[in-house]
Amino acid sequence: MAFSYKLHEKAHEEYISAYEWYEIKQQGLGDKFMIAVEKRLEQISHRPEYYSFLQGRYRQVKVEGFPFVILYEFFKRQELIHIAAIYHVKRNPRRKYRRKQ
Repeated sequence: MAFSYKLHEKAHEEYISAYEWYEIKQQGLGDKFMIAVEKRLEQISHRPEYYSFLQGRYRQVKVEGFPFVILYEFFKRQELIHIAAIYHVKRNPRRKYRRKQ
């Protein structure tokens, strides 16, 4: 069973910004980034408890081939995954934790 997920507004902005940056850097690279992120989001939606806890209720998984991680919370009772951040690993890690909207 796949669970639904919702991207925090800032996570969505980070995702779009990274896509655009990669696409400017090299045409088609943004699409590769998007495919890698979507693949991870699909894996998370099918097995949200597979990835280990990082801090509190947050779990983290690396985006394959790119220096980004997806940080999320899984609310089992609501059957919802909250994507808190799609985050570049070189940025300040304290800024990636966001509460559910």
